[in-house]
Amino acid sequence: MAVDRPVTMAAVAAAHGITGELRLKLFGEGAGALKRYRAFNNGTLTLKSIKDDGKGGAIARFAEVPDRTAAEKLRGTALTVPRSAMPHLAPGEYYYADLLGLPAVSTSGDALGTVIAVDNFGAGDILEIERPVGEDGKKHRFMVPMRVEAVPEWDGARVVVEDAYAQE
Repeated sequence: MAVDRPVTMAAVAAAHGITGELRLKLFGEGAGALKRYRAFNNGTLTLKSIKDDGKGGAIARFAEVPDRTAAEKLRGTALTVPRSAMPHLAPGEYYYADLLGLPAVSTSGDALGTVIAVDNFGAGDILEIERPVGEDGKKHRFMVPMRVEAVPEWDGARVVVEDAYAQE
């Protein structure tokens, strides 16, 4: 991977209590997954403790957040770690951050656009690909299921989309 870009692991949803705790919206595999990281946002936030809130989020305490006033100022803040700090993956696995921004090409070699989002509505991951500006002056998007029959290959340089899925 050429760029060690920051990966958003959670976001501060609100202050929690009066002692500086933060309620977090998680974008990963739960509060336990965040425990492996001690520092966030290029070392500006140091995790002291984190616990599951029982509602799909977490309650965290950071060394730099001494009270509710400081906690309220962080509302909406994304909590990031460098991509290089994340665990290595097995073959065939990916982090959403690794797919975002990759060019998409068809199996016949046609440029399709750029991966702009990875969504999951419950039945598996779906890539959202934005095509270049068309003759109508607008950018169009299409979605492709992240399954081997639709996306037979991907790597750090591109995503290959089966021709049948590349049609508008």
